[in-house]
Amino acid sequence: MKIAVVIPCYKVSKHILAVIADIGPEVSSIYVVDDCCPQKSGELVRSKCQDRRVKVITHEANKGVGGATVTGYQAAVLDGIDIVVKVDGDGQMDTSLIPAFVAPIERGQADYTKGNRFYDFQSLTEMPPVRVFGNALLSFVTKVSSGYWNLMDPTNGYTAIHAQALKMMPLQKLDKRYFFESDILFRLNTIRAVVEEIPMKANYADEESNLSITKVALDFPLKHLERFFKRMFYNYILRDFNLCSLQIILGTFFTTAGTLFGLYHWYSVAQAGATASTGTVMVAALPVILGMQFLIAAASFDVANVPKDPVHRRVQHLLAHGLGRDPKR
Repeated sequence: MKIAVVIPCYKVSKHILAVIADIGPEVSSIYVVDDCCPQKSGELVRSKCQDRRVKVITHEANKGVGGATVTGYQAAVLDGIDIVVKVDGDGQMDTSLIPAFVAPIERGQADYTKGNRFYDFQSLTEMPPVRVFGNALLSFVTKVSSGYWNLMDPTNGYTAIHAQALKMMPLQKLDKRYFFESDILFRLNTIRAVVEEIPMKANYADEESNLSITKVALDFPLKHLERFFKRMFYNYILRDFNLCSLQIILGTFFTTAGTLFGLYHWYSVAQAGATASTGTVMVAALPVILGMQFLIAAASFDVANVPKDPVHRRVQHLLAHGLGRDPKR
């Protein structure tokens, strides 16, 4: 399979040449995407790098890490690349691990592989405590919104993906900024792609993070909530209606009805200075308890519903037997 590496570049002039130099011979193409970098990373690579595999793409306006990665993805697909690896240009990621990221996809086990810095305890002790806490919290939220309950480290940008999965996703709709890593997981789930984690160690040196903690705290929760409801609708209403769908509907109905009934009567008796009867309390509580049981059962179903059959293998099987056509974005 033809393997390519995409490197989005923004304020990485100190590290980019070393990152490129460390990429092994298993990679046939390297796409350096200068995302309107103020340090002119693209020009630096053009003038200093002699590696014939390198292709520099320059954005006239900054599009964010997601936008730069998508540009690289699109170029790789047009060039007939089979697997696209994405690494950052700041030197944090060990490029000698590229074969490990590619192997599960080559073997047909996965459509997308993602680095996990939480696998080894020693790596955690070397990671800044704020990042450990933030990533742990984001991991759980991302599990809920994306449906990949088996994953950790959602903000990890070291990834590899099969070109067939890229063709099936609406790349132009992916988040252009730092929510990109979480958004692509949501999109992968909608096409039922298999995602596998690769243990890795991150290197923290003198790099500067461009990610604002305040922006994450303000923007990410609403985006995760939106993706969660979209995923529920796509997977359990639009594309399939099963026992989980029924549990979600009944759970939502009973929980909402019991809560509204209880609040109404609590307000009424509070205004009258009286006490609610035992029957009223039971009528309010029972639907809530029943609804929560339905929702817990639905959550259990969703946890077990993680995709297990790689989508690129299914598509290739159909194409090989003349039962479909190559999907485009």
